Amino acid sequence: MARTLKIFSGSSNPELARLTAEHLGIPLSRSYVASFPNGETRVRIEENVRGLDVFLVQSVCAPVDKNLVQLLIMMDAVRRASADRITAVIPYFGYARQEKKTAGREPISAKLVANLLAVAGADRILPMTRPGPAIEGFFDIPVDHLRAAGLLGERVKDLALDNAVVGSPDAGGVARAEDFSRRLGGSDLFVVFKRRDTPDNVTPLHMVGDVKGRVAIIIDDIISTGKSLITAADSLLEGGAKEVHACAVHADFTEDVVKVLESSRLKSILVTDTIPIPNQRPLDSKIHVCSTARIFAETIDRIHRHESVSALFS
Repeated sequence: MARTLKIFSGSSNPELARLTAEHLGIPLSRSYVASFPNGETRVRIEENVRGLDVFLVQSVCAPVDKNLVQLLIMMDAVRRASADRITAVIPYFGYARQEKKTAGREPISAKLVANLLAVAGADRILPMTRPGPAIEGFFDIPVDHLRAAGLLGERVKDLALDNAVVGSPDAGGVARAEDFSRRLGGSDLFVVFKRRDTPDNVTPLHMVGDVKGRVAIIIDDIISTGKSLITAADSLLEGGAKEVHACAVHADFTEDVVKVLESSRLKSILVTDTIPIPNQRPLDSKIHVCSTARIFAETIDRIHRHESVSALFS
């Protein structure tokens, strides 16, 4: 494998790239990624990639535009160095929430990003969870959409939470909660309905589901400001829940959100490492991180060997 497959990392999530390569039993390939004095991105691929299967690992997280441009330039570099196939491994797909117009004279930024990735040289896209069916349709190249629900479910089972009830902090996540409930053996469901007045102001409307005296587990795809999650947790506790835990795939934390979550009434918060978490958690932190490296490694191996990826998640 080492002779024909190479993994390179951008600067957004080098630890995940390193762990993924480690799971595959190969070294992380060498590249130089930096900035010129004027802020322009500088990239140099320091290994031969001619005729090889190349995987570039880069989360398009904050600083989003810088990390996106870095990925595009890295793809251009390996394409010009005659790589046989280029797969953009994007653990967190930035701009995924801008997949449609909500008002006149707005862009569809996710479609633009899809075009940029294809033009830069991507033969395949490998994101974790976030891109929905609409975004997959923006690409004319294969998109292997990975799922972290099984990984999170395994960790929640290890907690041995008795009398648990699973749910969503909003109506849009009901299908996700139903899937997670099945993974835990068919737990009952709840939904917290809310109104978002502004990006930072969330008002709970009402809750559906019986949570009295039970352990509530909130399932979400992304935590950013933490406002929706904390609002939902407060509603559940006021509705009689014994304690509230949260699971989310992406920890797209804004400034100070770690402090906000640590001081909340949530018992624990479980996220993955698709985005590096700022190193400001206390030793007894409520925030726990599980690695997606094994999933990415198994998927990369299957892609390299031309085997089914969907079989991993069946």
